[in-house]
Amino acid sequence: MNDDMKAILQKYPKMNDMIALKEIFWTNNHCKTFDEEAGRLSVDSEDIKDASDRLKRFAPYLAKVFPETAKDGGIIESPLRDIPDMKQEMSRYFSSEIKGRVMLKCDNELKISGSIKARGGIYEILKHAEDLAIKNGFLSYDDNYEKLADDKMKKFFSKYAIAVGSTGNLGLSIGIMSAKLGFKVTVHMSADAKQWKKDLLRSKGVEVVEYESDYSKAVEEGRKLSDLDPMSYFVDDENSVNLFMGYAVAALRLEKQLKEKGINVSAETPLFVYLPCGVGGGPGGVAFGLKTVFKENVHFFFAEPTHSPCMTMGCMTSTHDKYSVQDFGIDNITSADGLAVGRASGFVGKTLENLVSGCYTVTDENLFRLLYMMSEQERIYLETSALAGVAGIYRMFTDKEGHEYLKSAKLEGREDSVVHLAWATGGSMVPSEIMKEYCETGKKLI
Repeated sequence: MNDDMKAILQKYPKMNDMIALKEIFWTNNHCKTFDEEAGRLSVDSEDIKDASDRLKRFAPYLAKVFPETAKDGGIIESPLRDIPDMKQEMSRYFSSEIKGRVMLKCDNELKISGSIKARGGIYEILKHAEDLAIKNGFLSYDDNYEKLADDKMKKFFSKYAIAVGSTGNLGLSIGIMSAKLGFKVTVHMSADAKQWKKDLLRSKGVEVVEYESDYSKAVEEGRKLSDLDPMSYFVDDENSVNLFMGYAVAALRLEKQLKEKGINVSAETPLFVYLPCGVGGGPGGVAFGLKTVFKENVHFFFAEPTHSPCMTMGCMTSTHDKYSVQDFGIDNITSADGLAVGRASGFVGKTLENLVSGCYTVTDENLFRLLYMMSEQERIYLETSALAGVAGIYRMFTDKEGHEYLKSAKLEGREDSVVHLAWATGGSMVPSEIMKEYCETGKKLI
């Protein structure tokens, strides 16, 4: 361990708890307002609108080639649900009354690939397809994009390749969408990727390359191989602005959903959002979108497994992607495969470093406990990664740092006015026999 790393351990005592694999809750004491930060950022609300408009142009195509999206007009969106029984059970189990309205953003129900990655992953491939088709004279912005389903378009796209490195869910969204359009697609999967995800991709005609190393190695090798082919496009989960924008569109849609449920986010009714975080692209894009819409009335927290706390480490120490968790002796091995990332996105960390309200870590055991509770109380079935966000709701009331944050936000005595929203990032595509095993594991732990 070099002198810089030793200095980090001295300056940030919570790092020692993280190395010991203990749950921690960190709140950001250098937050700025969105307007103060806006001039520094490389993205803005116009970029989100551009992404939203692009998804609307593609809606007729998606409705045609994925019939499950037709009833929503080809718009891929998830429900927003109240989870009162889960709120009550968490209050009971963790011996602390949870106040306020408790909700779940059910990205586990997103069509096509069943996770939050159906937002950014699918969006980036659609944008790349649009760019290629327009550049080569096959498409104009005024066309009905259904024409992209024609055989001649598939033949055109088949000349091009797509590659991505993934722990699982991003690979699913990229692979399924790319193959549908006609691209040749390769997904480089890290050791922690679940076998059923690899099998599903192969059944869609996707080439899956497996690695014995973690996410960073899969990305590194995937990028290297893609760069050798001038016809190949690499989806860079660590630094992609396009992925980020695809996720950010969620905020515009959430605002509408909240209003439909009678919730107008304001200083009197603040929104607390808890986002499971791997490399950071998905939660970062959603969080940025939320800040553009709700500004200081939204508070967002990144959630990570105790074994893979790369964003927590990067934000807390302001080192971002300089170090991996392995550099500090943390193994990056977790059942929450979508969050098994050792080094955070520098782009996301630096973009949101003065906007993120805080970060916290959760043990795998608690993820399984919450998974079982959610299945029993709400009949909602999530993969382990998705429960990381749910943990933030009770942690706001059980952790000293949570209490202090509520106090600093001038919400002490007004806790009932807060809307707590956990982002459920995936789960609907988990095979039933595997979900049953997850539930049994959680039941035994409880």
